[in-house]
Order: sequence, then C-alpha cells, then structure tokens
Amino acid sequence: MSKIRVLVGTKKGAFILTADGKRQKWKVSGPHFAGWEIYHVKGSAVDPNRIYASQSSGWFGQIIQRSDDGGKTWNTPGSSADELKSPEGFPKGESNKFVYEGEAGTHKWYDGTQHPWEFKRVWHVEPSLTDPDTAYAGVEDAAIFKTTDGGKTWRELLGLRDAKGNLWQPGAGGMAVHTILLDPKNEKRIYVAISAGGCFRTDDGGKTWKPITRGLKSNFELPDPDAEVGHCVHRIALHPSRPDVLFMQKHWDVLRTDNAGEKWTEVSGNLPTDFGFPIDVNWNEPETVYVVPIKSDSEHYPPDGKLRVYRSKTGGNEWEPLTKGLPQKDCYVNVLRDAMAVDQLDKCGVYFGTTGGQVYCSANGGNSWNTIVRDLPAVYSVEVQTLR
Repeated sequence: MSKIRVLVGTKKGAFILTADGKRQKWKVSGPHFAGWEIYHVKGSAVDPNRIYASQSSGWFGQIIQRSDDGGKTWNTPGSSADELKSPEGFPKGESNKFVYEGEAGTHKWYDGTQHPWEFKRVWHVEPSLTDPDTAYAGVEDAAIFKTTDGGKTWRELLGLRDAKGNLWQPGAGGMAVHTILLDPKNEKRIYVAISAGGCFRTDDGGKTWKPITRGLKSNFELPDPDAEVGHCVHRIALHPSRPDVLFMQKHWDVLRTDNAGEKWTEVSGNLPTDFGFPIDVNWNEPETVYVVPIKSDSEHYPPDGKLRVYRSKTGGNEWEPLTKGLPQKDCYVNVLRDAMAVDQLDKCGVYFGTTGGQVYCSANGGNSWNTIVRDLPAVYSVEVQTLR
C-alpha cells in the first residue's frame, strides 16, 4: 500500500506527518529544527529519501537543510558538520553559498525611490523533476537561484531581474519569489510568481524571462492600468498533464490561462470573496481547483468566521463550499500561499495548514475533512510526497 508523507514548515520548526494510503492514522515527527522559522519543506520527485528545507533565524540567518533518509536526519550541504540539531549546534564554515551572477544593484519602487537588493530569506525550494541534486530557490528580495550539487552552492538565474525588475515592489510580506513551477513536459520552461512583481516565464532554462500578465487587473495597486509588472500574484498552480493551463490566486481575483500565461481570464465566479492565498489542482481531475477565500486584504480570516475550502469542478467560475469537518463558528485563522497541497492517490487527498497550527486532510477530494494535528506553531507551508 502507498504511504503518504506530509511535510509541514512552521514558524518554530518542521514536522513530518506520515500515514498509509487510507490516511486515517497519522504519526507525527518533530519539531525538526525547533525554534527556527521553516519557510518551506519539499521532497524530491525522483528520490523519495531526498528532502530540502528552508531554515531561518534572526540569530544565524538563512541556510538550506537537506535530508537523504526521508527526514530522519538532516545536514547542511557545504558544511563540515554532519548534522544540525539546534541553534546552538549551528555548523561553522561556509555552507549553502548563494552567489549572485551580477551586481545585486537596486530596484526602483513606484514612488521613485531606490532600494538595494538584499538577501533576506528563501521562501520556496523547488526540487528538479529529474535530478535530486538540482533544485531552485525563490528568495527575498526577489531572485531565483539554482543548485546542481545538492544545495552546497547556489547561483542566481540573473535574467529574471532583467524582466523590468526595477519596477517590482514589495507586497505586505515583502518582495519575494514565492512560487516556482517546473514544466514536466519541457525542462527549459519554468514559471515563477513574485509578490508584488507579477508572473514570469522562461523558455530557455532561466537565461531570459518574460512577464506573463496580460489580462491581470490591479486598479487599486498600480498607477498604470496596463502595467506588465507590479501585480501582486499570491500563488499559481498547474496540473502536470497539461502545463500550459495555469490557475492563479491574485491579490483579488482568481484567474486561469490556457496558453502558458499569454492571456489570463478571471474565473472568480460565485466565490464569496476572491481574495486569498493558496490555490491547487486535484491530481486526478485537471479541471478541479481548490481555493481558500479570506475576507479581505486587511482582514486575513475566513468570511463570517467559517473556515471553508471552495472547489470548482469546471476549472473556475462555478464554486462550491467544502465545510464538513471544518470549524464553522468563531474561526479566524488564515491559510498562507504555500500551505496547501495534494497527493497522487486514486482518491486524491487534499491538505492544508493554518496560522492557528491546524493541519487538515481530506482523503476524498474535499468532500470531508479530518484534523491530522492541531496546536502546531503557525503553518507556513504544506507539501506532500506520495510514496508507492
């Protein structure tokens, strides 16, 4: 029987949740790196034992952790230390070196002021679909890096900042590459989303990039209604069977494109609010999409205090609330952009975590929900490995 491994990054450590294919009884491992901010944890698509974790603290800065045994032990690639157990055991020596290919330079905010590019943290790690030693990292300030040696060294794909990077601006959480999607049918095609830069695509492995924002409207955020960049994209998702079709949760609006981002169309339909952060696609049904609406950009909690995942089985426009097993009274948590994922089983499992520390699972595509674990630190990210 298949096994499910749910990788959870939180404000104070990482947790690994495991179950068999029935997804009813869960084992909880953690916290790994207790006390550290774990922005993102994701496993390799080709090596079930390889996991990357973005680890950060105000005392020791940013490093990438790697596990080669499914999360039992961790090491810092490029360090002389074999294992990192706590902040006090931070390894000495150079590790996870992030090398800019060009000058870090400055970018210009829309108010005309200059702002230097800074390296603050890694928001998202995206392992290669074909090579466990290759991975991509999205960082703040907005840039994308690539490693080919399992995380020992990282080099910037500088062409991204040539895509009008001087006009990008920070969203409320900063200016970061927070989403990276790899095209499973074209290894040279990569999509990224930046808050608040927009959505971008490369077709040559990261040498050059183009904005793919036609159809996006940001009337309240941008002075130019036809601006190519500066849109606050919260999250994008695709189904591997048709990577030209993408879905987007934006700062207001849910959208889709059927031509790799050349033109976006709003599909918010009958959602109670079209503001939210995560969006994902059912593994078995490419037209089935999930979002978690929240009240507004100033009130980051569910409308009416009712936690509801919304599902569209028509690729957008027609949405139904999924509430069975979720709190429908006095619930004021948020679900962050990287905190939703799906598994690859025949009955697709859907998972999400909240800022209140709950992680929920639906083993039937969203029809009903169970709590895997509660009272964790605020959940930053949820990823799933389906182990067959």
